[in-house]
Amino acid sequence: MVFHTKQGRFEALRNINLQVKQGEFVSIIGHSGCGKSTVLNLIAGLLQPTDGLLFCAGREIAGPGPERAVVFQNHSLLPWLSCFENVYLAVERVFSASESKAQMRARTSAVLELVGLSHAAEKRPGEISGGMKQRVGIARALAMEPKVLLLDEPFGALDALTRAHLQDELMGIMAKSGCTAVMVTHDVDEAVLLSDRIVMMTNGPAATIGEILEVDLQRPRQRLALAEDPHYNHLRSEVLKFLHERHAKAA
Repeated sequence: MVFHTKQGRFEALRNINLQVKQGEFVSIIGHSGCGKSTVLNLIAGLLQPTDGLLFCAGREIAGPGPERAVVFQNHSLLPWLSCFENVYLAVERVFSASESKAQMRARTSAVLELVGLSHAAEKRPGEISGGMKQRVGIARALAMEPKVLLLDEPFGALDALTRAHLQDELMGIMAKSGCTAVMVTHDVDEAVLLSDRIVMMTNGPAATIGEILEVDLQRPRQRLALAEDPHYNHLRSEVLKFLHERHAKAA
């Protein structure tokens, strides 16, 4: 993936080859500037590759589409609409041609219940916490029934306790929905806790996939139990080792 800037040609990514299985949770981790979000934006169709092709469910990715829903670090909710209305907008966009208003309202209510926000359906974003706003963002994405949920550091702006709570909730939501997920993160513990595989990126420019780590921990996963689990700590150490060694080489 090449960008043409005022400073000249910049090769952000090189030789990226990644397959994600249906129902899998994959995290992409690496140092700042390694192209993690660029990979996610390519999958989302927000960027077009300068070389190579991307496919989702056998169809080439030519742009954004409802089969790939994105949850950003900034929730991007419309402040003048209620939580219900923010989610309903996405539902209407995808299903207005095939479902009645009653069906779309039922779909919206169901996904708010899935993320535990039925009680806040009529509240506006300014009336709820940051963690709740992110849950609305996740609900909005899931309401589109995407084949792939794309998460760009969705909990990065939250405090540690809220972040941990939402990580646990996300595990439950993904287990219920069966959705495929690709997440960008800087957080090693988050990656090991949530993922089936962790894609570790080398430093840019011309960043590529350095290693892919299989996270063979049984589900459902319990945060407190894993803290004392030797295999969990081994996996965590492998990611830290990769990040430290690659950073040291780059420096």
